[in-house]
This record gives sequence, structure tokens and C-alpha cells, in this order.
Amino acid sequence: MKKNFFLIIIIISFVSCVSKKKMMEVEGRAKAMELKLEKNQADCDDLRKQLNDANNQSKIKEVEIEAERTKTKNFEKQIDNLKNTNQNLLDRLTDLSVLNKAGAENVKKSLETMTEQGKYIKDLNASVQRKDSLNLALVMNIKRSLDNVNDKDINVEVKKGVVYISISDKLMFKSGSDNVLPNAENVLSKIAKVVNDHKDFDILIEGHTDNVPMKTACIDDNWDLSTKRATSIVRYLQKKYKVDPKRMTAGGRGEYVPKTSNATAEGRTTNRRTEIVILPKLDEFFQLLEKQQPKK
Repeated sequence: MKKNFFLIIIIISFVSCVSKKKMMEVEGRAKAMELKLEKNQADCDDLRKQLNDANNQSKIKEVEIEAERTKTKNFEKQIDNLKNTNQNLLDRLTDLSVLNKAGAENVKKSLETMTEQGKYIKDLNASVQRKDSLNLALVMNIKRSLDNVNDKDINVEVKKGVVYISISDKLMFKSGSDNVLPNAENVLSKIAKVVNDHKDFDILIEGHTDNVPMKTACIDDNWDLSTKRATSIVRYLQKKYKVDPKRMTAGGRGEYVPKTSNATAEGRTTNRRTEIVILPKLDEFFQLLEKQQPKK
């Protein structure tokens, strides 16, 4: 009886040890699965964010494409109207047999001129669409290049048919100085890469200030400061990143083209900025217009 009792004790101890071991193994596997689940959840959140960003970009592009479609439809309506006018004039010319030869010739020349004007509108529309497509591609490239820069410090948009890059003063200069800060390299290097890849565009650098008067030993006023800052950036892009100086223009706008009111500190901060304007080469653009302009 005593032997059986000890045997039972030994069996219970053995089973208890085995159970604890299995329990520890199960707990270990559960912990590993919990960590893996947390990692998968983090990866899922990251993918959702990337998808949201992509959807936002897609919506912007859809709006811009729809605007271009509206422009195209308007131009097509103008062309259709011209065609209808031409046909009406031709019909009348057939009926009006009393017209003398000289009068008929004049009408014929008028019709030819209107046909040339219709072709001119169509070609001009194609040129505008091409320019707008290039602007959209530029905006997307620049935004991708600057995706790690604070949105409050830099803004990229298309205004009046050209691309504007507006950069906050604090990224570029110390207060009252026209010396480009080392931190500006992060932005200027990426912009230089884009403009060097698109050599069909010129670059206008504009300096802007708030309306607080200033004067130092080296700076006369806000006009002087904004102009010197624009010139400093032009030299920086030319010397450090080999941007062709023939493509660049430096200009100071002083305090006279504010983005918002200077009545508050926040407004003055917004107005202190540098704008890099990427625009088509004007000489080539005017040559295109002259080439397509119908003869009178």
C-alpha cells in the first residue's frame, strides 16, 4: 500500500511538470503570434496611409484632367461654329449669282481666312494642352522630390498657366540676411534636379518681404533685401548645381505682392518667402504664335 502511494505521488509530479512545460510552450507561441499580429497591423496601417495619399493625388489629377477636357470642348465648339459659318457663306455665295467676279473673290478670300483661323485655334489649343500637361508633370515631379519637406514651409501650384514654388523664408535665410542657409540645400538641390531635367523651361526667382521697414550697413530697404536674396539663389543654383544662367532671371518684389495681410505676425511670416517660377521659354512661345498666326 505504501509503495502504491509513492508511485501515485511520482506520477502526479511527472504529469504536473509536463503540463507546466506545455503551458509555457503555448504561452510562448501565443506571445510570438501576438507580436506578429501587432507587426501586421502596423504594416496594414502604413499601407492604408500610402493608399490614401495615392487616392488624394489621383483626385487632384482627375480634377485637372476634367478642366482640360472642358477647355477642349470649348475650343471644339468654336471650330464647329466656324465650320457652320463657312458653310452658310458658301451656300449664300451659290445663291447670289449677281455677285461680280471681284466680289466673289473677296468672299472666297474671307472664307479662306476663316478656315486658317479655325486651324490656328486648333493648333493653339494643342499647344496649350501640351503646356498644361508639362506643367502637371512638373508639379508631380517636384512634389515627389519634396515629399519630406514640411508642407507649411513650401507650396507647389500652377497659377496663370505656370508652375509656382513658394518657399518659406526660414528655410532659406536668416532674418535680414541674403546669405543662403546650408539647410536650403535640401530643397534647392531637388528643385535644381527637376529644372535641369526640363531644359525647355526658364526659371524666374522672386524675393518677397513683409512690410516691416529695415535698413542695415549692407541692405538699404526691403526692395534691396528681396532683390539680393533672389540674386543669391540664382548664383547658388548656377555655381553649385550647374543650372544654365541663361535660363534664370532674378527679381525683387519687396513688400508689394503679399500673399496675405501683414497685420499679424503669422501673415508677415507667410509673406516673407522666395518664389521660384518655372515658365516656358518666352522667345520660343512667341515664335510658335507667329508661326501659327493666320495671314490677313
